[in-house]
Amino acid sequence: MHIELDLAALKQTQWHEYALRFLFGGAVTVATGLLAKWYGPVFGGLFLAFPAIFPASATLVEKHEAQKKLHSGSCDWERGRKAAALDARGAAMGSIGLAAFALLLWQSLTAWNAALSLGAALALWLVVSILIWRASKIRHRFHS
Repeated sequence: MHIELDLAALKQTQWHEYALRFLFGGAVTVATGLLAKWYGPVFGGLFLAFPAIFPASATLVEKHEAQKKLHSGSCDWERGRKAAALDARGAAMGSIGLAAFALLLWQSLTAWNAALSLGAALALWLVVSILIWRASKIRHRFHS
């Protein structure tokens, strides 16, 4: 798989789709803040890992991929579902990196400067996520 930036894809998304992502993400953020206020920061923190944008994005990916097939003359909804599944796979890999990020912050924030803790946790998230992605590529190569 070749990773690339496709700015043309931004033109495919309509303004109301961006608004849906924004509203869903904002609603999750507000709900998390309210839970933290009512039940404490540890309980509220459990919900900070909720993928605020992913559910809206997955449905949009499915829709756009299916529309591409429809425009080419074929009605293949399977393509959209597979594309959304691949996005979910990437989100799952990134969530393992997010767990590493959270664990490092949990352990380091009381001992280190906040900026140092955040910088180290960000670096750890990036390294863990990339290593998991690379491992999945190697595994796929051997199982194909």
